[in-house]
Amino acid sequence: MPSLSRDLQRLRVALLIGLTILILGLTQPAHAQRGPAQVVTDAVRVEPLLQTVEVLGRVVARQSGILATRIAERVAVVEVQVGDRVERDQILVRLSDDRMASERRLRLAELNAAQARVDSQKATLAKTNQTLQRQNSLRGSTAFRKDLAQDLQRDLDSSTADLAASTAELARADAQLALAEIALEDTVIRAPFPGVITVRHAVEGSYIRVGDPLVTLLNDLELEIEADVPTTRTDGLQPGGVVDAHLQPGGHLPAVVRAVVPEENPRTRTRAVRFVPQLQGTGLKLISNQSVSVHVPIGEKRDVLTVQKDAVTVQGGRNVAFVVTDGKVEARTIVLGESVGQRFEVIEGLAVGDEVVVRGNERLRDGDEVTTSADKTSQAPAASKS
Repeated sequence: MPSLSRDLQRLRVALLIGLTILILGLTQPAHAQRGPAQVVTDAVRVEPLLQTVEVLGRVVARQSGILATRIAERVAVVEVQVGDRVERDQILVRLSDDRMASERRLRLAELNAAQARVDSQKATLAKTNQTLQRQNSLRGSTAFRKDLAQDLQRDLDSSTADLAASTAELARADAQLALAEIALEDTVIRAPFPGVITVRHAVEGSYIRVGDPLVTLLNDLELEIEADVPTTRTDGLQPGGVVDAHLQPGGHLPAVVRAVVPEENPRTRTRAVRFVPQLQGTGLKLISNQSVSVHVPIGEKRDVLTVQKDAVTVQGGRNVAFVVTDGKVEARTIVLGESVGQRFEVIEGLAVGDEVVVRGNERLRDGDEVTTSADKTSQAPAASKS
C-alpha cells in the first residue's frame, strides 16, 4: 500500500508539471512562437496635392441641328438614313426641281430681252448724239438750223433716260434670274458640316413648306465637355488650364479649359464652362450627351508628405503605422490630412523615407521582428477630391 501511495503521488506531480507546461505554452504570445513575419513595405514620400471638387457635366457637339428647307416643294428623294455618316457638301435630300428649272428659264429669257432693249437704246443714243454733233459742227454757217439742233438735244436727253430705264430693267431681270438660280440650288440640300444623321424628318413624296425640318445632323468629330460650375469655383479655371475628366461608365482623360461663359444662372449660381477633351492616346470615344465628371481645382497645388492607405491601421481609436527599422517594427501614432489618390497626407508621426508595412500589418505588435519586400503595386498620386 505505501508503494501504491507513492506511485499516485508521483503521477499527480507529473500531471501538474505537464499541465503547467501546457498553460505556459497557450498563454505565450503568438509572435514568440514563430519566426520573423513576412511583410510588404512602401516608402513615405512627398507628392503634389491638388484639391478638387467633382462637377457633373456632359458631352456636347459644337455643331448640331435640324436642317430645314428654304423653299416650299415636294420631296423627291431622301438620300440618307438614320445613322449614316456624311461628309461636308454631301447631298442629303433632293426636292422636285421642275418648277424651279422652268422659272429659271423664264427669268433667263427676260434677262436676254432686257439686254436687247439696253443694246437698242445704246444704239439709238449713239445715233442721236452723232446727229447732234454733226449739226453743231455747222454752227455759224447758213446750213445750221437752230430748231433742229434743239430737237436733237431733246431726243438725246430722251434716249439717255430710256437707256437708264432699260439698264435698270436689265439689273432687275438679272436679280430675278439670280433668285431663280438660288431657288433651283435650294432644291438640293447638302450637309453643311461632316457628321451623322440622327433623325430623318421627311419622306419621299411629302410636301414641305419653308422652314420645315428635313434631317437632324450631329457632328460627332468635334465634341466638347460642358459643365455648370459653381461661380465660387470658377476662379481656378483659366483658358488653357487642364483638369481631369471621368467618363460614365468608365475611363478618364485630361480636358483643357476653352472658355468660361460670362453669364451666371441666377437659380443655380453656376456658370457654364467648356472643356476640350484630349483623346489622343486614350483609346476612348465620346458620344453626345454622355455624362462626365469634371474635377475642378479649389486650391493651389502644394507638396505634402504621403503614406499608402494600406499602411494605416486603427488601434484604440488612433491611426497607427508600423515603421520597419533594423528588422523590427515600431508602432507609431500618426495624424492624417487629405486623401491623395491611393495615399493619405501625413501631418505628424512619419518622415520622408520611412519604410512602413502595407501588407501583413494586421497582427503586428510593437517590436515584432519582420522580413520585408518592397511593394511593387504602389501607384502614382492623384488629385484629391472634396
